[in-house]
Amino acid sequence: MEAARLRNRVANTHATSDGAASGHAGAKRRRALVVTAGVAVLVDGLLWALGWRTFAGLPGAYWLMAVLAVVVDARPYVLADRRASSVILPSICFTFAIALAWGVVPALAVQVAAVAVAGVRMRQAVRRTFHLAVQHAVALGAAAGVAALVSLRIGPRPDWDDAVLTVAAAAGWILARYGLAAGVARLGSHRRRRPRGRRRGVEVLAAGALLLLGPVVLATAQVGLAFVPLVLLALHAVHRMVRSAGESERAARVDELTGLPNRRALQASVGDKGGRQRALLLLDLDRFRTVNDALGHRVGDRLLVEVARRLADVVPAHDLVVRLGGDEFAVLANRVDGAPEARRIAYHLAEALNRPFALDGLPVDVSASIGIALQGDSADDCATLLREAEAAMYDAKQRGDQVAVYGPDAAHHSPDRLALLADLRRALREDAPDDGIVLFYQPQIAIATGEVVGVEALLRWQHPERGLVGPEELIRVAEPTPVMRLLTQRVLHDVVAQVAAWRAAGRPLRAAVNVSARDLHAGGIADRIEELLHEYEVPADLIQLEITESALMADPHRVLNTITRLDRMGVAISLDDFGTGYSSLQHLRRLPLAEVKIDRSFVLGMAADRGDSAIVRSVIDLAEALGLRAVAEGVEDERTWRLLAGAGCHAAQGWFHARPMPPDELDAWLAKYRPIRPGPSPLAIARPSN
Repeated sequence: MEAARLRNRVANTHATSDGAASGHAGAKRRRALVVTAGVAVLVDGLLWALGWRTFAGLPGAYWLMAVLAVVVDARPYVLADRRASSVILPSICFTFAIALAWGVVPALAVQVAAVAVAGVRMRQAVRRTFHLAVQHAVALGAAAGVAALVSLRIGPRPDWDDAVLTVAAAAGWILARYGLAAGVARLGSHRRRRPRGRRRGVEVLAAGALLLLGPVVLATAQVGLAFVPLVLLALHAVHRMVRSAGESERAARVDELTGLPNRRALQASVGDKGGRQRALLLLDLDRFRTVNDALGHRVGDRLLVEVARRLADVVPAHDLVVRLGGDEFAVLANRVDGAPEARRIAYHLAEALNRPFALDGLPVDVSASIGIALQGDSADDCATLLREAEAAMYDAKQRGDQVAVYGPDAAHHSPDRLALLADLRRALREDAPDDGIVLFYQPQIAIATGEVVGVEALLRWQHPERGLVGPEELIRVAEPTPVMRLLTQRVLHDVVAQVAAWRAAGRPLRAAVNVSARDLHAGGIADRIEELLHEYEVPADLIQLEITESALMADPHRVLNTITRLDRMGVAISLDDFGTGYSSLQHLRRLPLAEVKIDRSFVLGMAADRGDSAIVRSVIDLAEALGLRAVAEGVEDERTWRLLAGAGCHAAQGWFHARPMPPDELDAWLAKYRPIRPGPSPLAIARPSN
């Protein structure tokens, strides 16, 4: 109840603060408009006072072009955002011509007024409008300087030399403006996001077209002023070109289904950090696959649209809501003061999603697991933030929490493990023959007959510096991260390929593969196994997956859908480490299992401890009643083997029969192996010593 009240207080606080922020933003915009207009009037007044003789002698063509310049800047060209460096002012067509004909001061007076109109029209902050004005002032000065240097003067009969020199002046304008913009950005943040090459190319092309149109307008004005307004048609064509490029850029950054920004937009926003502390919140919808399976993909898509709309409604305008794909969404919170504030935002989002969604009159309940990654003083790249947020999200799922924050204080986030994770990721992506990732196989023996009925694949990694890294350490490092998927894909491929080789050699062996909670949650593991079985022509009954109870507890509905599909394909499912988790009887009743594996912690002690022996016998009896195979792990001696035989256990696995071996050693072992049977009666259980 206390947690619920806290979340309600957070939601109310956000709603109140959003309303106040909206009113404050409106007042701030009005102040910006007044200041922008006032500064423009002041600057133009100073220019007029200092050069009134120059302005008094200007012809009618100047005043007509000045009016048109101010008018056309009421509709500036904006590509992908509203930063000064991404705005193209159509007025430069006229101000460039004015600078060539009458000098930089008359051109600057017109440009200041035009920039002020553009800033007011775009509702830009005073600082951004000032940056825009400075860039254009410097550009006009550079163009006028080039014109003065080469004695360029556009007259009524320009020649080829004038055309070449005009291009040089236009080049000076472009280099000055965009060079200044790049320099300011570099000084403001040494890791500032660079404009995309395609967008910058469109900007330069549009600016160049407008600049080179200026001398044409100037020559036309000297013929007759009535023809000058016709240039508006050419400006409209340039505007259409820029708008088309902007729409293409925006379409590439928008999710088609929900209309939210997509992963590409998130990458651009994360790169444009600007010195702020921010948080990335990754939301993964729980049980979304159940909705898809029960109600169909059309309803599932509608649910995603409604989730997107609700998130957009509760997230402030200064934050970014993104759909990454599937049932994953992200929120980039731009005003975060540490992990506690990020948690409050996450609970606010979770509370918003907890309200049922009405789809075709049917209320659909949705919840989300949320992982948080903080972007500190250093500008973390988007891939790193996503990886950290995803690791935190899976932490939340595994613990049964709704929210988790990524932090270096967690055990699997220690520098040593992060270094090991980086080495593992590199080895998996390079996929070189000598990457050190190998599989060992341990035989499973039918106790009643002594026959080899299968093998379990056990992962090993020969690290170039650390030596042999065991499967427990590998799983602990990889499971909370996307590397786990790469590792599972590699293991599945190698196991299926090895089973195909054994089958071709006339020795069909069933191979068991351990899969993690992350693999089962993703759902794509069934597709991957189906592809591999088809590619290597391996029957499905020769592959068995081993899952743990912890994997079931994190998201039982999603896991149930995945393993049910695998069972229908013919892939057997084994419940590993049985007896060490929770809700075991419930899972045995509901899941399509083929066998249970008795945890080695009970098997190792059953020869000396009556309690362990009782647990092992109970599990075997339960498996027998449910029609499941019972397999004992950790069989290290003959006494334990005989006790398992007496209890009716189906199969055993351990060093008593064979250690884990690479494939070539296993082939040699199988060639020498002769089945042994436990005999008519097991040995008595040894009493513990006092």
